[in-house]
Amino acid sequence: MYLKDTITAMRKYILFPLPFFMAACSVTHQNTSHAKPVIIGYVGGYRGIADVESVDAVRLSHINYAFVDIKDNRAWLHNEATDTINLRKLVELKQRNPAIKILISIGGWTWSKNFSDATLTDTSRKNFAESAVNIVAAYKLDGIDIDWEYPGMQGDSNVYRPEDKGHYTLLFKELRSGLDELAKRTHQTYFVTTAVGGSYDYIAHTEMDKVAQYCDYINVMSYDYADGSDSISGHHTNLFGSGNDTSRYSADKSIKAFLAAGVPSQKIVIGMAFYGKGWQMATSDNNGLYAKAVGPARGGGFTRIKDSLESKSGFVRYWDEAAQAPYLFNADKKIFISYDDETSVKMKCNYVKDHHLGGAMFWEYSSDKKEYLLKVIANEFGYVSAR
Repeated sequence: MYLKDTITAMRKYILFPLPFFMAACSVTHQNTSHAKPVIIGYVGGYRGIADVESVDAVRLSHINYAFVDIKDNRAWLHNEATDTINLRKLVELKQRNPAIKILISIGGWTWSKNFSDATLTDTSRKNFAESAVNIVAAYKLDGIDIDWEYPGMQGDSNVYRPEDKGHYTLLFKELRSGLDELAKRTHQTYFVTTAVGGSYDYIAHTEMDKVAQYCDYINVMSYDYADGSDSISGHHTNLFGSGNDTSRYSADKSIKAFLAAGVPSQKIVIGMAFYGKGWQMATSDNNGLYAKAVGPARGGGFTRIKDSLESKSGFVRYWDEAAQAPYLFNADKKIFISYDDETSVKMKCNYVKDHHLGGAMFWEYSSDKKEYLLKVIANEFGYVSAR
């Protein structure tokens, strides 16, 4: 996860045709016991003051504040003046929902450049973990989410090393240890989570079975499977593979790969996209799906897509039954948009329940200001809001 509404091209770096895997692991952590599936929403504060007042705290179980940066091998509030305000307001949401958990998310696409250095030695890892735990303690938060994009891979021109694979695991060990020590003083439960790329490359560069021992939830970024810079259009957040898609990317295959890597099903959280990806198409062939593209086009957040584009302005909604995914196409303008809508989100919720997963997460709250998609997820998982 990264500054997703503006920087997406490098996501392709980790995509791949995942083989069919199915496995399970019995390793669990006490914090994963939950009466119903979790709903984890990423709330962005990297632009400045976040619109926290509009966040429906009752329809969420966790909020991951995005993002905290890394400087001098330590967790760092890059925009401290506004970060402090955002964190305070997020904690105030507990007045509306005392059960909600507020975590800091460290990294993201742009701010993952220094993870490799910060985790390079025992001393640097300890210092980094201590700095992150100190932020949690200072702002009375509930845990830490790591969004390293990506261990052992270049990402956005990151420093990276082969040793990142083992250091990634040791990072979570340090974080878990640090938060456990904090818990002895506060008698509070703390969470450790991570956002992970949905690819075999990501799994190959990590030790997910070991990482899962220290994490409460593994948030699979099951989106950005395709991008407007691709020469052929495709689904970017499809649940299943589609017959005409030679790449065969899907949330289902990503999740099965993490199961095979040893991550327990109850710790896996499926990712949902609250935004669309657009392509400018060369022709109107196949209503834009799996056809030649000439460049990116605007997708935007779901509120915009629903209110301004679906069945409006020349856009027609189509449904790929095999992929369980919608798409829009404007034949006159030759614009194709891949996205999640109420139907595909409901299908993903059913998948969570059918496969006994931990729950759902989404990027990013402000992309669907009217909460069209969140209301569906909350309804499917039994969250009731007073709003």
